[in-house]
Amino acid sequence: MARSLSTLARFGFPALGALAVAGILAVLVVIIGDIVVHGWRTVTIAFLTRAPENGMMGGGIFPAIFGTIALVFLMTLAVMPLGVGCAVYLSEYAPRDSLWVTVVRHALENLAGVPAIVFGLFGLGFFVQFIGHGIDHVFLHGQILFGQPAILWAALTLAILTLPTVVVTTEEALRAVPQSYREVARSLGATPWQVVRQVVLPNATSGILTGTILAISRGGGEVAPIMFTGAAYFLPYLPTRITDQFMVLGYHVYVMATQSPDVEATKPILYGTVLVLLLLTFALNLAAILVRARVRRRLRGAR
Repeated sequence: MARSLSTLARFGFPALGALAVAGILAVLVVIIGDIVVHGWRTVTIAFLTRAPENGMMGGGIFPAIFGTIALVFLMTLAVMPLGVGCAVYLSEYAPRDSLWVTVVRHALENLAGVPAIVFGLFGLGFFVQFIGHGIDHVFLHGQILFGQPAILWAALTLAILTLPTVVVTTEEALRAVPQSYREVARSLGATPWQVVRQVVLPNATSGILTGTILAISRGGGEVAPIMFTGAAYFLPYLPTRITDQFMVLGYHVYVMATQSPDVEATKPILYGTVLVLLLLTFALNLAAILVRARVRRRLRGAR
């Protein structure tokens, strides 16, 4: 009996794991292959560089591409300082047995499980109605500028959505820095902030960038959180201010797939837009991966 269990553990479980991996890869190949086969003919230079025309049934998707990149960029600028700062406090400053730390960790765990649509309603109520209208009332004497859906509020909503991912990955990166590094720095007279700034954070940079990659992957394709906070279906121009509405690829796909009166006519545009969204997300992730690899090489060279 023991020999049978040992044989099963040695050969059976790895085989089941390999079979599961193969099944996942097969599904991924089928999905991506279907998108590429049906969408590559639509993705032309004109499709990528022109503004939409005729209610999105003609022209291109350049405003949606620009809006997606701008949204991800603003989201990253908002979430990284907040997420890294929170992780540094929890990992380096807060007492291990503090009730406050326990509450914050449970809050992050619960935040990670909240449905995306709830973040959209939160962004509408808090950022647009409360913060935006408050700014208009206090500084603009009631003129509506910030109290309306805008790319700023959409980016901040996505920043809240991706915050748990950034905090968790940054904490793991900080824990991976050997404790001896901190002890040596303190023995040389460094203050706690100097230890964090000059020793811990540089050695955790690659892990922090991993959090950036995950945040980009999560936020780049989200639709529900930005439906109420700034995304628009048809805007044949680019946002020039943080208070402007914007087009985004994910929301464009959603509306065309659910609201178009002629689904067959919109299928080529849908497939082409989804393919562009996948390629754009891949490009953003690749850029972050290359930056992370470069940082790792610099750290190895410094050592």
